[in-house]
Amino acid sequence: MRRWLDNAGTGSYLLLLYGFIYLPVMTLVLFSFQEGRFPIPPFNGPSLRWYEAVAADGKLTSALTHSLLVALLSSALACVLGFLAAYGFARFRLPGAGPLKVMITAPLTVSYLIIGFGLLVTLNLVGVSRSLWTVGIGHVVINTPLCFAIIYASLGEHQRNIERAAQDLGASDLRVMLWVTAPMLMPSIVAAYFLSVTFSWDEFIIAFLLSRFDVTLPVEIWSLLRSGLNPKTNAVGSVVFLVSVVIVLLLEFTVFRRRGWNDRPG
Repeated sequence: MRRWLDNAGTGSYLLLLYGFIYLPVMTLVLFSFQEGRFPIPPFNGPSLRWYEAVAADGKLTSALTHSLLVALLSSALACVLGFLAAYGFARFRLPGAGPLKVMITAPLTVSYLIIGFGLLVTLNLVGVSRSLWTVGIGHVVINTPLCFAIIYASLGEHQRNIERAAQDLGASDLRVMLWVTAPMLMPSIVAAYFLSVTFSWDEFIIAFLLSRFDVTLPVEIWSLLRSGLNPKTNAVGSVVFLVSVVIVLLLEFTVFRRRGWNDRPG
C-alpha cells in the first residue's frame, strides 16, 4: 500500500510538473488549428487555414529563412571559435589562463539585453549598419562561451595521450588538432552546435536591437503582436516549437545516445 501511494504521489507530481511546463505550448499548438480568428473556446476545427496564411505571407517566410540562416551559420562559427579556444587552454600554457577562461565564460551570466546594447553601441562607433550580419555577430558572441564550455569540459588526459602518440609518429600540431582531437571531440562539438542553433533560432532581444529591415522570425512575430491578436502567430509559434523539438530529438539520437552506447564497458 505504501509503495502504491509513493508511486501515485510521484506520478501526480510528474503530471503536474509536465502539465505546468507544456500546457501553454499545447494550448498554442491546439489553437493554431482553430478555424476562427480568436483562440478561445469552443474549439472550431481542425483547420490548416492559418498555416496556409503563414505560408502565403512573404514577410513571415522571409523571416523564417533569415532565422535559419543566422542560426546555422552563427552556430558554426561559434563552434569553431569555441573549439579553438578550448584546445588552446587545454593543451598550451597560457599566461593568465584562469582569468581569461573566466572572461570567455562570463557572457553566459550576462543578460542578453546588456550584451545587445553593448554591441549596438560598438557597431555604431565603428560605423557598421544594422543587418542580418550584425545579428549573426551578436549570436556568435552569446554562443561562443557555450560552445567553449561544452568542448573544454570534454578534453581529458586520455585524449592527450592519443595526441602524443600522433606527434611521436610525426604529425604536426595542426594535423593533430584537425585529424585527431577534433574527431574525438565530435560528439561534444555536435552537441554544442545543436544547442547553439536552438538558442539562436528563437533569440529575440539581440536580433531586435541589431536588425533593421531584414529581421528574424521572433522579431517579425513581435511586429505581428504589436498590431493586436493575430491567429497566424499561433501557427508560427507552433512551427518554432516543432523546429526546436526536432533539433533536440536529433541531438538525442545522434549524439547523446551514441555517446551513452560508446561509454558502456566493453
